Amino acid sequence: MFNRSRGIRILATLTTLMATMTIASFGCDGSGSVATKADTEGGAATARTFAVIPKGTSHEFWKAVHAGAVKAGNELGVEIIWQGPAREDDRDDQIKVVEQFITKRVDGIVIAPLDDTALVRPLKEASEAGIPVVVIDSSVNWDGSITFAATDNFEGGVRAAREMGRQLGGKGRVVVMRYVEGSASTTKREQGFLDTIRSDFPDVEMLSDNSYGGATLEGCVSTAENLLDRFPEIDGVFAPCEPVTVAFMRTLDQAGRKASTVIVGFDASESLVNGLRNGKVDALVVQSPFAMGEQGVALLVDSIEGREVAKRIDTGCVVVTRENMETPEAQVVLDPPIDQYLK
Repeated sequence: MFNRSRGIRILATLTTLMATMTIASFGCDGSGSVATKADTEGGAATARTFAVIPKGTSHEFWKAVHAGAVKAGNELGVEIIWQGPAREDDRDDQIKVVEQFITKRVDGIVIAPLDDTALVRPLKEASEAGIPVVVIDSSVNWDGSITFAATDNFEGGVRAAREMGRQLGGKGRVVVMRYVEGSASTTKREQGFLDTIRSDFPDVEMLSDNSYGGATLEGCVSTAENLLDRFPEIDGVFAPCEPVTVAFMRTLDQAGRKASTVIVGFDASESLVNGLRNGKVDALVVQSPFAMGEQGVALLVDSIEGREVAKRIDTGCVVVTRENMETPEAQVVLDPPIDQYLK
């Protein structure tokens, strides 16, 4: 015969055990559980929301950053809001984006600052509002960020100069097109290139190092055309980012001057990788924007959850040529899994 009071006691015991297991499962820390925050009104756990703010949204580089951020967000249970200016010289728009996210009270900001000075005020305001900030790609004149995760851009310029010197056999006439004034990342690449050429390759003549292409491909193409008109004999060109590299690739090819001119560029869009494979570009210094987005989000979670984070993280770069572009090291940076995460 069924003992009713014994059955009630068993049911009560099972209910208590299940409640205990449920509490334990929600009480996990960063060992694989969803990153959560406490809701101040009801005490419920809700997913964190991070704003990831690029310099622009049109170039392939930023798509890779976006994909990396989404990967980390998926793995850590963080909602990623991706928003940035359309143009990479629109400082005012990027400032407005930061201010909007301060108002929305996001749980953290990952940003690639357009300007090392203009973004200081809004980032300080975010920090003062209790929103932690991680800076990626390009530095800013402010030490209040959790960390700075980026390529060592000066070293990238050094590597580009050494590759140029190698391909030119240590002598020749070289042109550098700069990108945008105030862009810390490209400025450091340009400086690393110029310093190394001048110190290590005294027989390389610098024809021009003070022309800026600007933030659009059209502006870079126009500047490249002007440089080719000014200098009918150029042995090498250095391009410190994607749009400048694409501009030189197009203009030298159209002018019929590529065969006599070495192009050493930066970054790796689909068109640049095809250009490298087809001989229209000679070398690319390739960063890992996917790693910047992924580490930016992950490091922000680490800091929020009380783990120690280094103030400077080098996300690395690789010099890629036709000779090594199929190696595993090169393929990691040339073909990041963008489509897997941006659907």
